[in-house]
Amino acid sequence: MIPRRRPLRRRATPSRSLRGRLTSGMIALLLVAGLLVGVVSELSLRHFLISRLDQQLASAGGRYAATLEHRDPDDGFDHGSPDVIPGQAAGTLGIRLVGTKITQAVVVGADGTTDPVTLDAANAATVYRIRPGARPSSVDLAGIGDFRIRATRGPDGDIQLAGLPLHPVNETLVQLLIVEAVLFAALVALGGAATGLFVRRTLGPLDQLSHTALEVSTLALTGSDDPLPTTASATRTYTEVDRVSQALDRMLERTRRAMAARDATEARLRQFIADASHELRTPLATIRANAEYGSTEVDVLPAHIAETFTNIRTAADRMGTLVADLLLLARLDSGRPLQRSTLDLTRLVLDAVFEARTAGPDHRWELDLPEEAVTVQGDEDRLRQVIANLLANARTHTPAGTAVTTGITVLPDQVIAWVADDGPGVSAELRPRLFDRFARGDSSRSRTYGSTGLGLAIAQSIAHAHHGDLIYESGAHGGACFQLLLPRQSRQSIAG
Repeated sequence: MIPRRRPLRRRATPSRSLRGRLTSGMIALLLVAGLLVGVVSELSLRHFLISRLDQQLASAGGRYAATLEHRDPDDGFDHGSPDVIPGQAAGTLGIRLVGTKITQAVVVGADGTTDPVTLDAANAATVYRIRPGARPSSVDLAGIGDFRIRATRGPDGDIQLAGLPLHPVNETLVQLLIVEAVLFAALVALGGAATGLFVRRTLGPLDQLSHTALEVSTLALTGSDDPLPTTASATRTYTEVDRVSQALDRMLERTRRAMAARDATEARLRQFIADASHELRTPLATIRANAEYGSTEVDVLPAHIAETFTNIRTAADRMGTLVADLLLLARLDSGRPLQRSTLDLTRLVLDAVFEARTAGPDHRWELDLPEEAVTVQGDEDRLRQVIANLLANARTHTPAGTAVTTGITVLPDQVIAWVADDGPGVSAELRPRLFDRFARGDSSRSRTYGSTGLGLAIAQSIAHAHHGDLIYESGAHGGACFQLLLPRQSRQSIAG
């Protein structure tokens, strides 16, 4: 039977940092602002340019279209060039409608001459929809171009349409879009970099706070060997971060004082327990000696008096065991170094199982040991006491016929000596305080077998003194499994 190893806890995937969220949020705001500015500027400029075209169309009226029909021979222009239209910009469109028929459609060329254009059915339908007196309309004439067209009614009842090209407006808007895109891209890049630097500098103290908090969370806080760090907060209190840093420093200082007071109280308590245990040994020895002397006179003493002496001796033995356990715990708590040597853990387990088999012949004692001997560094007497305590615990808290298996598992970084049984196991209510001092699962049974409730607490303290641990797991098929974890590599010293 090989005990199960405790699964390793996986660290949760950290969420995106506050610095990253603030920087990305600022970049998003810059993008939104740039988009809004770009849209508003494009729409405003387009509206302005279209308004200028509408003003030009309104001022020109239908004169351009009218010149297509009426030419004044005395206007001063060259009659040898009848296709020249004076005063019109290149690209200007002129159309005459008589009833539902297009009589003329020309576009002013770059040299000022007119170029006739042919309007297909689709373009003609588009032109027909433009009515005199309405606002100028933007139309797309396929094959000719985009125009802003205004219709007026001529003096002879015809409809005269004049249009100005929209491609200069579109080119201007495209150029503005390119300039805005390049400018906003540069602003977003510079703004993101500046925001990142500003946020990093502003939130820099938070890194120290989080580092300090994480460092404190890794400390055992069980003794003065784990000093609490500081946040090195600034003396100013201008920002919320400064106030949080100073509040954390004050909390850590109060914790230091509380830990120092606790350590002093525990030290005094350990010293009292050690002194009391030491002082109780002498009177207990006297009581035990007198009880044993009285028990030797059972032939001359009445039966009830002889039984009284026997009870006194039994109680003295139990009290002596309790005093010895308390004295050992006091020594372990004080951090006194244990004896250190290379010992054969396999031989130690064999001897402990042999003694347990002698004490509990009604149990089935089994071994699961590696073929080669396993050696560790440690205190042989104390490790023997741990194994003996675990075997005694299995013997006293399981019914007759229970199989108790003791084994050793060798891992790359540690050695595990384990004791497992197929008994009823440990109740769920007792497991959280299983290794507490004076913890008992069944008070009546513990008193019957003389248990003080210190066996597992002492065993775990010895394991910690060897830089190891003592853990409990439920057996694979029920029952209990206690594992003594010891490091494989030797240490300079073994201390609690």
